[in-house]
Amino acid sequence: MLSLYPRCAELIDHADGLLITAGAGMGVDSGLPDFRGPQGFWGAYPALGRARIRFEGIASPAAFKTHPRLAWGFYGHRLTLYRTTVPHEGFSILRRIGERLTNGYFVFTSNVDGQFQRAGFDEQRIDECHGSIHHLQCLEACANEIWPADDWHPAVEEEHCLLTSGFPECPNCHGIARPNILMFGDWGWVDRRNAMQSRRLNAWLNTVEHLLVIEVGAGTHIPTVRMMSESQRGRLIRINPTEPELGLAEGVSIAGGALEALRGIEQALDDRQAQGAQS
Repeated sequence: MLSLYPRCAELIDHADGLLITAGAGMGVDSGLPDFRGPQGFWGAYPALGRARIRFEGIASPAAFKTHPRLAWGFYGHRLTLYRTTVPHEGFSILRRIGERLTNGYFVFTSNVDGQFQRAGFDEQRIDECHGSIHHLQCLEACANEIWPADDWHPAVEEEHCLLTSGFPECPNCHGIARPNILMFGDWGWVDRRNAMQSRRLNAWLNTVEHLLVIEVGAGTHIPTVRMMSESQRGRLIRINPTEPELGLAEGVSIAGGALEALRGIEQALDDRQAQGAQS
């Protein structure tokens, strides 16, 4: 693997813009749970495991209508977890790499945790394709409105994964609010916020001549991020411990975790810069 890092550094030095594409694996080194497969999900949420409720079953608008305290118990716990989680050093490494390029960086992520914002990335340079848990919308989509969840602080009884505090309310109809997240079987997601993010990303891509994509922790089960990475005209560095294959893309494949690989890439960049200064 060590021999791959100098090649990554070479690709970075020839790029003028960095597109960071990230899936759930990006947060593992921060201590966030990995929901890959039912056993991983049930390990993180044993109450749902005992009830044999899969991720697809609780991550749906239907769950908020039939079992609202259970659905908000799950999402309320995640909201508190994401608010208190400190992003690992790999986030800062990616930001430093992007900031050294002429056109900077842009982030495309399927993660709803807001970790890139917490790590100091520019809010205007992030595209959250599945929405954000830090924003709310009406469960019935009574209006095309989205608002921050900052003022809502859920109390969750973790043994049974149940919300014990009041529900967040829609300011228009005063019904139950839900996370502004694209869920399974979701026809009511208000995508206005993400549509604006996507427009900014596309405008930025049009300014970049020599694009480099660094993809971290994006799997094939929900392939949105991998498809985005592979659809770009630039080279791809794919970091994934179990599914590192590049497919038809050109670039570098690293079979490893986010933090270890990103540290290796940054060290190779420093070494390359030092060699250039000596020559």
